[in-house]
Amino acid sequence: MLNESARLDLAFQALADPTRRGMLARLSRGPASVSELARPYRISLPAVLQHLQHLEASGLVRSEKQGRVRTCRLEPKALSAAEQWIAEQRELWEGRLDRLEEFLEELKAKESENE
Repeated sequence: MLNESARLDLAFQALADPTRRGMLARLSRGPASVSELARPYRISLPAVLQHLQHLEASGLVRSEKQGRVRTCRLEPKALSAAEQWIAEQRELWEGRLDRLEEFLEELKAKESENE
């Protein structure tokens, strides 16, 4: 469980950066080389590689090198773990809000009876 939590932490840290989210959006359309991923950004190639290192460390991206070209691919399973955590939190909070709404309705009904 701890390892899963650490991986989830890395995924959310990776998703916190707009450049990395942009790279993930590009990879959602299919594999891309590092130079293709770097093209839309006005940052150095070493900076792009640092962003990719974060994405790979989080498990969101996998890369392989053939010759001089490094190709990156999206790893949907890592994104699924983050999505599942968010869904669980949403369900938890929706349940709490539903109970709060019921409680407030009961209070309102009691106030109406006392008037």
